[in-house]
Amino acid sequence: MPKALPENFYSIRQNTYYFTFLINILFTLLHNNTIEESDYMKRPIKVLIIEDDANIVELIQLYMDKAGYSYISASDGEEGLELFYSESPDCIILDIMLPKLNGWEVCKTIRMEDRHVPIIMLTGKGETYDVIKGLNIGADDYIVKPFDPNELIARVKTVLRRTILSESEKDRLQFDNIIIHMKEYRVLINNEEVQMAPKEMELFYYLAMNPKQVLTRQQLLDRVWGYEFNGDPRTVDVHIKRIRDKLAAHKAKWSIVTIRGVGYRFEENSNA
Repeated sequence: MPKALPENFYSIRQNTYYFTFLINILFTLLHNNTIEESDYMKRPIKVLIIEDDANIVELIQLYMDKAGYSYISASDGEEGLELFYSESPDCIILDIMLPKLNGWEVCKTIRMEDRHVPIIMLTGKGETYDVIKGLNIGADDYIVKPFDPNELIARVKTVLRRTILSESEKDRLQFDNIIIHMKEYRVLINNEEVQMAPKEMELFYYLAMNPKQVLTRQQLLDRVWGYEFNGDPRTVDVHIKRIRDKLAAHKAKWSIVTIRGVGYRFEENSNA
């Protein structure tokens, strides 16, 4: 009769696998220049890694260092959202199976806040259903574990390139007779400049980045004033009223509508 395996056999085998894998990674980093330096990045790129497996996080960080990216990491979904709000990352690598809040819920929440930050789903599930679900809720790409770290970095570069190439479009938004120049902090309505305070400008821009979507007061506070804001939440209402008055005074064709009990939505005037 074959001898029974020790209870910790699979744990030992898994740890041995990770150790061997990391040794191979270090050898690659030291002796193989397979990851090219990015020549289109004009500033440090910050990547948020939301993954509960410390070995995988360490692996990704090794390759992020080689690619010249900075990074921050979270080991559960709730912590990941906190870092998203506070750190404004340029790209997110997001595992699906996470403690506290799974990757799908995290992705949906992020997409309610920001439609543009690239999200790459990292998962052990390769079934078509999981891939389709991730893409449908807003992920830009996916990669299945176990993965080649070089491929992951290549995918990060690809989604970042798409985002960077569209920066000029995001800096200038137009809705009929309204033009928003975010870099210059300028708003034009009927080709006439409208004076807005910095927070009014940031709030208006964020609403305009998400047209026809309902955004809650808390979402607006977190995004414009910061996740750690401890002031009066009604400050959002005060700024919204000021923006509304300015839009109406200049006969803008879009306005900010109150969705009672929920929040605000930037939409075209019904009588425009």
